[in-house]
Amino acid sequence: MELMEDYQLSDDERLYKRAKEKARNIRGFYINLTCYCIVIPILIFVNLTYSPEFYWFFFSMFGWGTGLLFHASEAFGWNPLFSKKWEERKIKELLEKENHKSQHTNNKDNK
Repeated sequence: MELMEDYQLSDDERLYKRAKEKARNIRGFYINLTCYCIVIPILIFVNLTYSPEFYWFFFSMFGWGTGLLFHASEAFGWNPLFSKKWEERKIKELLEKENHKSQHTNNKDNK
């Protein structure tokens, strides 16, 4: 249903909604980055203080770091597989399908 609502928005409203969503994604990335920069050094300290014979902090550092890279990719639009053009085409395709389905249902109701 949200697709139909977006379809009926003006260009300015659609641009505002997209910019607001992008700003929210970027903010989320910076919060994630800040948490990473606080937590990872704490984990390193705990690891080196209490069990220096095995460096387990690398698992957290690389795992969370990988997630952070994907988050940055999403927030800043670095996506080599699915570009903005692909996204726009897919949105248009979904809106057309939704519109066609809606018209088809309305035509059945009118008969």
